[in-house]
Amino acid sequence: MEDEKIIDLYWKRSEDAISETTGKYGKCIRQIAFRILNNHEDAGECENDTYAAAWNAIPPAYPKSLLAFLGRLVRNIALDRYDYNRAKKRNGKFDVLLSELEECLASPDTVETEVEAGYVAGLISDFLRALDADSRCIFLRRYWYSDSIRDIAARFGMSDSKVKSNLFRTRKKLKEHLDKEGVIV
Repeated sequence: MEDEKIIDLYWKRSEDAISETTGKYGKCIRQIAFRILNNHEDAGECENDTYAAAWNAIPPAYPKSLLAFLGRLVRNIALDRYDYNRAKKRNGKFDVLLSELEECLASPDTVETEVEAGYVAGLISDFLRALDADSRCIFLRRYWYSDSIRDIAARFGMSDSKVKSNLFRTRKKLKEHLDKEGVIV
């Protein structure tokens, strides 16, 4: 079913919206949550929470891209669950991803407002749009979808070391871009 028709089902408050969403995007939603949490049970709960969040957000929201909208919801839900789980123990896989980006992003301990966060998000989006397609996709597969280096290498027909080099160069360019814009101190 087309995304617009699924969104219309949400607007009509039809329970078919959830089943259509599950059928079309369930696997992707679970995959995003699992790559962050590395736990099937938690990923399943995040998937269900995502459907509930979508149900509560649509209406009034009318997303331009249903997949991007759901991806943002599940990612935020999974990150909240990650923080909750991390309070008990560490998840080494996702900690590695976050540590790779630490040098590019300002410390969360600084005084940040929603406006500043939106500004930084805009700068990162602009940066990603300026990258070549492969570098942008590799960066997003690693830091948005939490793909492993090996999975990215297989997807793009590259060696692991080439993917690592590409990510290193892209992070360095991002840091320079943000520094130039006065974001990094």
